[in-house]
Amino acid sequence: MTVSVNALVITGFGINCEEEMAAAWTLAGATPRIVHLNEVLAGAVSIHDYQVLSLPGGFSFGDDLGSGKVLANKIRFAPLPSGQTLLAEIRRFLGAGGFIIGICNGFQALVKMGLLPDVGGVQDQEVTLTTNKSGIFEDRWVHCKVRAGTHTPFLKGLGVLPLPVRHGEGRLLVRDEALRTAIVAGGLDCMAYCTPEGELTGEYPANPNGADLHCAALTDATGQVLGMMPHPEAFLSLYNHPDWPALRRRDRDISEDGAGLRIFRNLVEHLQG
Repeated sequence: MTVSVNALVITGFGINCEEEMAAAWTLAGATPRIVHLNEVLAGAVSIHDYQVLSLPGGFSFGDDLGSGKVLANKIRFAPLPSGQTLLAEIRRFLGAGGFIIGICNGFQALVKMGLLPDVGGVQDQEVTLTTNKSGIFEDRWVHCKVRAGTHTPFLKGLGVLPLPVRHGEGRLLVRDEALRTAIVAGGLDCMAYCTPEGELTGEYPANPNGADLHCAALTDATGQVLGMMPHPEAFLSLYNHPDWPALRRRDRDISEDGAGLRIFRNLVEHLQG
């Protein structure tokens, strides 16, 4: 019997990629539900009824105090009817084997609430995502490479992926050299910006923001939490790619699925065993 995978997709307060995120889970074989964050904070919806918690991209609270910061603080400090915070419930959710994905603004929130990379294991903020080195909002396609030895099931078996970016504050900054060393040693810098040939790079424009470690995505030590700046939910079909006719000419047998869809399918397959 196939195990049903239920994915909760959070929206509200300026988040605007919830429909794409839900579409990704549907195409991957899961059952998504889009819910306003207030419904969770009011206790009307429990994250524990789902196997996956999804924080989509967008501009939560207008990003007026730094991308994802206000959203992170609501999750960290706003009390639920039980008296617990949502962050405390997320800890319990992860302890029971749940998974979390945050994309773009969702990644920023995960970083600022301390869930990524969480080297210290106490959910204190250790890194940040700040203004792109280019000083402009980057809205285009880049290439990303999954690093060897990455342990998160989201990225199993993946190599170089073309993906779109849409961000003004995507530059990962790591607090100090000791933390940088720990991130690398733990394989937490799970995806890096690269050339189309797969060479990792910090050079613009292949690296759109100048991130430390060329980092495009982070995971935690468990592999259950994944944060990404690029948008895999925006590449669910080959025909999302701006150069799809050339891709078809080069490879007549190319899949009509977009490369981003594999990230969601990987997790569904993992949860279904």
